[in-house]
Amino acid sequence: MASSNDEIRGVLIQAAEERLLLPNATVAEVLARVPVEPIADAPAWLPGQISWHGWQVPLVSFAQLTGLGAESVVASSKIVVLKALGGSEAMPYFALLTQSFPRLVSVPRDGLLADATEEQLPNGVRMRVLLGDEAALLPDLESIEAMLGDALAAVA
Repeated sequence: MASSNDEIRGVLIQAAEERLLLPNATVAEVLARVPVEPIADAPAWLPGQISWHGWQVPLVSFAQLTGLGAESVVASSKIVVLKALGGSEAMPYFALLTQSFPRLVSVPRDGLLADATEEQLPNGVRMRVLLGDEAALLPDLESIEAMLGDALAAVA
């Protein structure tokens, strides 16, 4: 049996036709049936914000941000609230839109392989990986936070 040091806990979420692999430690909560308040003049990849534990949390459509597909907020949408890594007091959390419930996975430290088939990755993607026989994207959470900060400053 593998010890916990040999595995990393992750969360797989669906974004359009792609799967994202997120570190479990960044996920604060998964929500369903949450009202989304639109943000006037925001880019299409920023469909709005949600109220969560007293915070106004911006909601990102990863598929639209990266140009990998179209997603819209529908009644069955799920929202994954993430802890922001940038340390901003104004935005300690942001959220990602998904159309299905996330799946918790254990990733063996030696079981995650970089997939170098693409020369250029979309903005917001750090790396494409293979997790066993499944392909997934590792999002660049820091760059997403920076794009989010710029977009919110532009509409303020």
